[in-house]
Amino acid sequence: MDQMIHYNAIMLPSDGRPPCIVELMLSPMAHPSNPASYSNPPAYMPHPEVFMDYVAEIGSRAWKYQLVEALDGMNKKFANPYIVFYPVVSRDGMVFPVNKCIKEMQGTAYREDVAWRGNIIIAKYRDNPFTSMMNASMADFPILKNYLLTHGCPRQA
Repeated sequence: MDQMIHYNAIMLPSDGRPPCIVELMLSPMAHPSNPASYSNPPAYMPHPEVFMDYVAEIGSRAWKYQLVEALDGMNKKFANPYIVFYPVVSRDGMVFPVNKCIKEMQGTAYREDVAWRGNIIIAKYRDNPFTSMMNASMADFPILKNYLLTHGCPRQA
């Protein structure tokens, strides 16, 4: 069986604790049956749900993600963009708590209707978020803070 790998990611805890670095685990995804696809880099399934309190134990269906490829006003995309994982299905069917860390960052710009909820995990990647993840560090935090100051959580379908 293939080994799990991990990369450093940033976690923004919902309870107001300061952001911290966590080891985001990734497991290899099964290769499709098409032999031509073996020349493509292997894809990995991240497991941010490990760090999400109260999330349903249904794997990747319990969370969604938002790509952060540039900040508002930028003409070019980041060379190494980010992927923001957020919980969507709770264990008990209740709404996740508002992320106090992000709420404090947003200050007067905070809006309840697009509030980030639950623990938020942010990873970094090169070309494709599921084949080329890389280590994030707290040095990435100012960029992410800038993004979070002006962007609410994507609406749930």
